[in-house]
Amino acid sequence: MTHILVTGGAGYIGSHACQALAAAGYTPVVYDNLSTGVESAVQFGPLEVGDIRDSARLAEVLTTYKPAAVMHFAALIKVGESVAQPADYYHVNTHGAWTILNALRAHAGQGGKPLPLVFSSTAAVYGIPASSPIAEDAPLAPINPYGQSKLMVERMLADYASAYGQPYTALRYFNAAGSSLDNSIGLNNREPTHLIPSALEAILGTRPELAIMGTDYPTPDGTAVRDYIHVTDLATAHVAALHYLLNGGQSGSFNLGTGSGYSVNEVLSAIQQTLGKPVPASPQPRRAGDPPALVANSTRAQAAFNWKPQHSDLPTIIQTAWNWRQTLA
Repeated sequence: MTHILVTGGAGYIGSHACQALAAAGYTPVVYDNLSTGVESAVQFGPLEVGDIRDSARLAEVLTTYKPAAVMHFAALIKVGESVAQPADYYHVNTHGAWTILNALRAHAGQGGKPLPLVFSSTAAVYGIPASSPIAEDAPLAPINPYGQSKLMVERMLADYASAYGQPYTALRYFNAAGSSLDNSIGLNNREPTHLIPSALEAILGTRPELAIMGTDYPTPDGTAVRDYIHVTDLATAHVAALHYLLNGGQSGSFNLGTGSGYSVNEVLSAIQQTLGKPVPASPQPRRAGDPPALVANSTRAQAAFNWKPQHSDLPTIIQTAWNWRQTLA
């Protein structure tokens, strides 16, 4: 079977991508230092423990498995932490990606084209957009080191593609949510920062009531609007992006979202309707830097990859997230 190297494959989105790869007939080889990922999420292929900044270890794994392509998820992802500890984010996210790119160049050898790379980027590269939905040609103006570190990688990818023929797709996520449809993997973070898992923790009483950060935005109900995409749909998009590259598709950046936005209040209402449980919540002042609305225009990805979200309705997202949470002790 064809191997695909998946950095960060023991994490939330990476493990779901491994599940989608296995379903598509590939063998995902997880490369993870297990600093935030968990070994129990590695269910679909071998695990190789290693750090993306370790060029010798990367070379060893690439030589052993001879993968057809790489999916790169390994990164630090907490926005607030990136502001307090920017050095960590540039070292792991930016320098780590640089190390991977150079390992791929070396592995190609004999003047061959480097392996295709599917890169996990983020909507944070847009910063605070002037309008929504957001297309890929919107201004790129990240407002925190996390977004900057990812944008630097996108710029490296474009330069490496131009100079060395590095094939890539940079997939800009909006709000990943939910858990696998078969309840085999999910979000293992016990201190989530995103809305839906945080709301579920508030229902269970394992965290204080949910803080609704801002109720005076210029949105229909005053709360912030976001585009929620089921993690399984994200995973299938990665496999579709892989096929696109393997078939000679043009490198570039692509949004991954649904094109529909839901406000915080709409999500909390959907949680109560789906689970029959109210979310303990209280209004709080806006959080600095939060835009009123972040919704993706994903028509470029849908056309290029022949892909469309199938499971990203709120009830499915909420129910699968709840089902997974019940499996955690």
